[in-house]
This record gives sequence, C-alpha cells and structure tokens, in this order.
Amino acid sequence: MNNDTKAAILPELTAHMLRDGSNLVDNMFADLWKHMGIKTKLGRIGFYKRSGTAAHQLVYCLMLWVWLRLDSISMFARESLQTFASAEKDALYAALNNEGWNWRRLQLSLSLQTVREIHATEESRAFVLDDTIHVRHGKKMPGVSSHFDHTSGRHVLGQQVLTLGLSCAKGFVPVDSELFISKTKVRDLHQAFHDGRSIVAQRYKAAKDQTKPQMAKDMIRRAQRTGIKAKYLLADAWFGTKTMIKTADEQQLIPILRMKKNTMKYRLIEGKGGFSASRDLDANALYHAAVRCQWQKIAGQPYQAKTLDVELNLNGTDEAELWIKVRLLFVRGVDAEGKKQTGKHDWAVFLTTDIHLAAEQILTIYSMRWAIEVYFREAKQYLGFLKEQSNHYAAYIASIHLTAMRFCMLVTAKMLHKANGVSDIRKQLTTNVSSIDYATRLWQVFQSVIAGALDEIKTGLGDMLADVTETVDRHIQNFFVQTLQLDARTLKLEANKSCS
Repeated sequence: MNNDTKAAILPELTAHMLRDGSNLVDNMFADLWKHMGIKTKLGRIGFYKRSGTAAHQLVYCLMLWVWLRLDSISMFARESLQTFASAEKDALYAALNNEGWNWRRLQLSLSLQTVREIHATEESRAFVLDDTIHVRHGKKMPGVSSHFDHTSGRHVLGQQVLTLGLSCAKGFVPVDSELFISKTKVRDLHQAFHDGRSIVAQRYKAAKDQTKPQMAKDMIRRAQRTGIKAKYLLADAWFGTKTMIKTADEQQLIPILRMKKNTMKYRLIEGKGGFSASRDLDANALYHAAVRCQWQKIAGQPYQAKTLDVELNLNGTDEAELWIKVRLLFVRGVDAEGKKQTGKHDWAVFLTTDIHLAAEQILTIYSMRWAIEVYFREAKQYLGFLKEQSNHYAAYIASIHLTAMRFCMLVTAKMLHKANGVSDIRKQLTTNVSSIDYATRLWQVFQSVIAGALDEIKTGLGDMLADVTETVDRHIQNFFVQTLQLDARTLKLEANKSCS
C-alpha cells in the first residue's frame, strides 16, 4: 500500500522538470510525441473518430493539459486548447468517455519503448506491485467503494488502483494499472454502458469480479507478452501471500516479498547428530524459536538480521501438498524515537524463493520497490492522477493510463536529454533511488537529501557544523527506514492487521 511520504526525506523527482523555467513544456512534449511515434501507435491500436477533430489531436491535448499549470480540462479549454487543436471542451470529454479506446494497450506500447530507452538488462530488473487509494465522496461516481487506508488506519470511500511497474537502477517505468472495486459500499453505474461488450464495460466487470491477486497475475502476463521482462517480483506485506508466491513461480520470477506476521505456517527442519525433525510454525513462533537473541549485523547497513531456510506449502488444505524451499529474512527495525530497546513488534520478515541470496542482497533488491511509492507521489501531485472532471467510468480508466504515459514520457526525456534544466543532485537521485546500495551509493543519497536537511537548520544557533552533521545523519537514517518500511508505525500497523 502506498504510504504517506515526507517531503524532507523524499525530494521531488522527474516531475521537477516541469517547473524548471528553462524547459518549454509544450516544445519538449511535441519532441517526445514525435520521438516515441505516438501518432502512429494510436492508429495501429485503433484510436479513431468518424468525424470532427482527429483522435490523435485529442489524445495529444489530453496528455498535455496537466503540464500547463492548469487545474482542470475546462480551464485548459478556456485558455489554451485552441493553440493545440481546433476542438471544443466537449470533444475532450467525449474522448475521455470513449468506451472503445484501448488505453491499456497504448500504455503497454509506450512502457515497452521506455524500458528499451533506459537500456537496463533483464537481470537487473524487478516488477513492482502496489496499490494506492484516491479518496472520493461524490454520489454519482461509479465504481467507488470502501477500502482500508493503511496510511490513516481507517476505511475510506474511494478508488483503489493496483499498479504494476518495472524498477531498475536506471529508473522506474509504470507498466499497467487496474481499478479495483471492493464488495463494501459499492456505488454502481448511474447509467449503463452504450455497449456491454466494450473494453470499458469488460474492465468494469473485471474490477468488480476479480481479486487483486488475479489482477496482478493478468498484468504480469500481459507485460511479459508485450516483451517487458524482469527477474524479480517485489511487493509489500499486503501482497505477501501464497497466491503471489505461486504467481511469481508460474511466471518464472523470483519473489522478494514482505510477509505478514499471521498464521501462515512454515516448516522448520532441525537436526543434530544425523537425526532431523520438523516443526510447522508461523512467523511469530519462528521468531521466538530461531531468531530472537540471534541477530547478526549486516555490514555497512544500520540493521540486524537473521536468515532462516524453511519450507512452505503453496497449496490449500483441500489440495495436494506442494512444498517449496524458501528463505526468510528477519530484520530488526529501527525505532523512530531512537530507543535502545526495540519493541516486540519492531521486526519485519521478508521471503524469497532464491535461497542463495544473502541478507544484504535481499534488502538491496527489495529497496527497488520504493520507486513505485515515488511514482504514486509524482502521479498525484503533478501528473493528473484521477483529476479529470468526469463521472463516466471510462474517464477513470483513461486517467490512470494517461498518468502513466506522461511519466513514461518524462523518463524518456531524462534519458534523451540527460534532464536538461534539472540539478545534478536530483538527476542522481532519479537514477539511483530505485536501487539503493547502502555501501557504495550512500554519498549520492547524502547529496540528494542534504538540501532538505539544511532547510531545517537555517535559523539554528550554536555550532553549525555539528548541527549539519546531526541533521543530515537523521535524514539519511529516516530515508533508509522509510525505503524498507522499517519504521515503528508501519511495523505496528502490520502487527495489528495480522492480529485482526
């Protein structure tokens, strides 16, 4: 689940380009549009209109409007639309509400091209899975339902978007997204689709009928069929299930998942003197039996850890047993208040099916998951995520994919132009934030967050050098803790959720 992020430890990334005065956004956008061949892609995928403004002109305007510092499509239509197309505002809304346009296929095409632009090897790539909630209160908004918000710790009405991205040391690329509708307080359609067989109608049905693991499996399959490949699958504890482990295995991916401290049983094999015995224990029991008081220091990292190789039955009780070997990594979290004694919930557990990965490798690879948190923050603040003012379900589908495609264009711009107009510090963070190697890249992170740290001590008195050192150390520590979600609040939320 997308967690609350703090500006002081998370500087703005790619979208900062849009606020740089040296960048003419419309010129940059036009160049990217041509470079990525979007007009040609639209024709191949089937974006067309029988009359009026051409489909490619409407899509051009729909992708561009949020970058012109405008609050809505209506304002764009009043102030700038005629500069880019001979269309009226109604034509833009009609395009958003089109039930037959395949926005997902267009995004997959642009995502594949963006992945190729960043030139990352398949061995260094990871699929990242996460969801985020956009709170909604309107009574006429179809597909709104109740979801548990892990940030606030309560249920809210809104739209939950499940997203699959690809993360590597050179950047992050959103690959696919789907709206998920829960079974609680659902607000159905206020008007029927024009064609019940349309793309949007089918996706509305999937949003209501499918579980998130089923959606995730379909998204991974689509990405791989498109040609987007990865070695790992990363997800936080809300996706740490047998279903996701099985999905990763079926798609030939190595999962590195944060696991819940629930009643899921692992088989611990113990033996001495040629004899062996096994016990089926959950995560909490394993912690007390084989981890507590046996922590080991990870070189170059501010954590203690303990690895256990155990077995896990991927099938349910009504199926034939399917036991596989997995490696569990227990990590002692860092208390936000700096207490010497950690609390009973101040530890986390990660799982991977690659039992040869060392503790530091597991944490380094898992840290690539943080890139999707960055993407959600950028999407909501700068890229128009679910901000189109329409109450048609088709507009929501269009919005989540338009947001992702805008991000893909910015990633491509950074690769093509080396982020002209963006400071070197921000460029380095954009390049490295998705794969943090604590031993070799620590100074690059220092450069990225030092600006936020200095803001905090501008008016400070006394020994300035000591203040700088102390504040920077704290910001760096907080960044690492948040990246791996080892802060006390997250650990406590996980523990409470597991017990409920």
